[in-house]
Amino acid sequence: MKVTPLKKQSKKNQRKFHAAKRGSWNGVSPITRVVQSKRIYDRNRTKQESRQSGDR
Repeated sequence: MKVTPLKKQSKKNQRKFHAAKRGSWNGVSPITRVVQSKRIYDRNRTKQESRQSGDR
């Protein structure tokens, strides 16, 4: 049985092949893993830091 080159396979089969090769994030969203720069002013972060330190 001959193997058909990937370029000549249907788009559906190509997607299936590439999906099988891709890794899994195991339910973790990669977007939530981005660390924001500390130099950017973030009002919510300053509020959160002040609450954690006990300052009012």
